Amino acid sequence: MDNTMAKVRITQVRSMIKRAETQQKTILSLGLGKRQSFVEVEYTPQIQGMVKKVSHLVKVTEL
Repeated sequence: MDNTMAKVRITQVRSMIKRAETQQKTILSLGLGKRQSFVEVEYTPQIQGMVKKVSHLVKVTEL
């Protein structure tokens, strides 16, 4: 069994203006903050949960 997780690029496509505080904190904890910023991370269950919470603000691309 392969223990490596898939790497993904998470890109913020929408602004955080007028968003709920929990959504803003989730975006910041993902390492984002400005539109068109991106991070490349391993797609762990924790990251999946955060992406699901702000799915309307981000785009996920598998690497």
